[in-house]
Amino acid sequence: MITRSIARLAGAGAAAGVLVAAIALPAVGGAGALFKTASAELNLKATDLPEQPPAEMTAILDAKGNQIAQFYEQYRKVIPLADMGDLMKKAIISIEDYRFYEHGPIDIEGTVRALAKNLGTGRVAQGGSSITQQYVKQVLLNNATTEEDKNKALEATYARKLNELRYAMAVEEKYTKDQILEKYLNIAYFGASAYGVEAAALRFFGVHASELSLAQAATLAGAVQDPNSTDPNLGKKFRDRLVVRRNTVLNRMAELGKITPEEATAAKAKKLGYKGTPLPGGCEASKYPYFCVYVRNEITKNRIFGKTQKVRTALLSRGGLKIKTTLDPKMQAAADKAIKKHVFATDNPIASEALIQPGTGAIKAMAVSRPYGTSKRKHQLSLNVAADVDHGGGTGFQPGSTFKTFTLITALKEGMKINDGFTVGSTYTAPYYSSFKNCKGENIGDPSHAVSNDEGGGGFKSLQTGTWGSVNTFFLTLEQRVGLCDTVKTAQSLGIKRADGGRLQEYETFTLGINEMDPITVANAYAAIGARGKYCAPMAITQITDRDGKVTKYDPNCRQALDPEIADATANVLSGVFTKGTMRGVGGIGRDAAGKTGTTDNQATAWFAGFTPDLAGAVSIGDIRGSQKYKLNNITIGGRYFGSVFGASVPGPIWKDTMLAALKDIEPTSFQPINSARFGGCGQGCAPVRTPTDDEKTDTGPDDDGPIIDNTLPN
Repeated sequence: MITRSIARLAGAGAAAGVLVAAIALPAVGGAGALFKTASAELNLKATDLPEQPPAEMTAILDAKGNQIAQFYEQYRKVIPLADMGDLMKKAIISIEDYRFYEHGPIDIEGTVRALAKNLGTGRVAQGGSSITQQYVKQVLLNNATTEEDKNKALEATYARKLNELRYAMAVEEKYTKDQILEKYLNIAYFGASAYGVEAAALRFFGVHASELSLAQAATLAGAVQDPNSTDPNLGKKFRDRLVVRRNTVLNRMAELGKITPEEATAAKAKKLGYKGTPLPGGCEASKYPYFCVYVRNEITKNRIFGKTQKVRTALLSRGGLKIKTTLDPKMQAAADKAIKKHVFATDNPIASEALIQPGTGAIKAMAVSRPYGTSKRKHQLSLNVAADVDHGGGTGFQPGSTFKTFTLITALKEGMKINDGFTVGSTYTAPYYSSFKNCKGENIGDPSHAVSNDEGGGGFKSLQTGTWGSVNTFFLTLEQRVGLCDTVKTAQSLGIKRADGGRLQEYETFTLGINEMDPITVANAYAAIGARGKYCAPMAITQITDRDGKVTKYDPNCRQALDPEIADATANVLSGVFTKGTMRGVGGIGRDAAGKTGTTDNQATAWFAGFTPDLAGAVSIGDIRGSQKYKLNNITIGGRYFGSVFGASVPGPIWKDTMLAALKDIEPTSFQPINSARFGGCGQGCAPVRTPTDDEKTDTGPDDDGPIIDNTLPN
């Protein structure tokens, strides 16, 4: 077809001769010529165009399928031709390629006219490109990964034009005219950061492409010629140019009989009407920004989504994915409300909370007391303190006595019963260096450091009473007996790792929570107890649908980390924290629940981690300016003054209020009864099986987490 067209062109007269000469000559030279050397030998054979899908916006959905955020490199929404509106199609064809449905890959008349003028002026003054050729140019630009490639896709040379013609021939053989027009209108740039006609219609006028009026359609059709010089978002001068282009399109449509002169006149009388609809933002614009940050980092840092971070980032920002997540809007609202009630955004300490579903690891919510962003004036926070550093978080906070649970579990694993115990004093000092060994077998016990109890004295403590009172000296003695390394391994089996990604610090004070943590990690460990020892890795993504409609589902990654009966016994002991322990002043939630408070040395940070069989959560509070320097003493939080903040002071009430709302319409699931034959009793509901000693009678109350000594003890 192209060969016959050129043959006909050769006999078409002087103008045709200009074109044939331009094509045949291997080079174009002369003063003032701005061209590069074309191919020495003309080769007008169809060449397959390497088409990559245009960058398209990725949508993030909650568990119910509602969009909560989006990511994009280019703001584009791909739509079918049928949704573009007849006025838009008529306008773009009239001004860009009015013979589009009549000619082949090359518009001979347009090309002759353009080349004649270009050769006469010594520069590329007219394009003469068909819509097919323009589509080719946009694809090549879309494929460009470097500035050099982009410049080649745009350079004013006949070599580029010839390549476009070769590609255009293949495109016209591969697609129908309607398909080419659809592809072109979806890939073209219109200005104001809008790619594709649907995004442009929304950005310019706040309507869909199918709803564009005549004036609006003509405006967009006019914008594609030189979108950078008519970008209405850049000011009045640019908008005035766009009005001129719009009117040019309207005149051309009337000239071609696509509209009447009266319709053209009426449309030209209208104002531009540019709305500048705000571009959809990323995580900062989401109603759930911290969850959004978590998902973004999960995609860009997890190798299952691509071999390199560059590939994964491109997938997220260009892939046009629909990512369904585990976020539960009701539970998220419960966490947000509870945090805002107890901690203000203007407070220096920052509270954060994560909710996890036992048995799946699904992250149902994550909330932070500060709005997400970078504005100090608005008290915003750019770190996702509910998560670890790999998911946009910081270095975390020491979780305090929430770690005593792992020592309790280790004791139960090694055969102790819930009423077993021993007598402890009000202070504890390692009897000798070899009394504690880390997992390398090194002696790390330090007899020169003493640990005391914040409240109450010593006396006989069982696994129950020692846990309920959170007695430091009891748990250090217990850890010494069951083994530091075994305790560390128990914690690791439940997913415990440092928020900063570093190696766990294995000192004797491990049981007192010296390793900085994030709420997601701690909540998920406690969720495993609630799931009767079934540990599931934290998960935020359940399904991804790609731009072609292919669905990939992601199942929970679970394993049995604990003997179910040991998990039952642990839950039984921890449930007493609400009735006889450090949370007794806060109270329970009207259904089976268990948990543990955590407070670090001199109230540097405070935590509460708890669970039901249906939902687990962890709450932390601390000052990210430096929790050891800015401690939670003599401080006002949430409009309330605290002499000292403990786990039950702020985190506990946040957890309780969250759970009451989050579980309101969920049928309660009960804990499994303790195996009394194996663990020696029915736990907190039973009367004591032994007579209290004199020390117990004089014990003044729970320790409520106690101090933490230096976590850099010498070996």
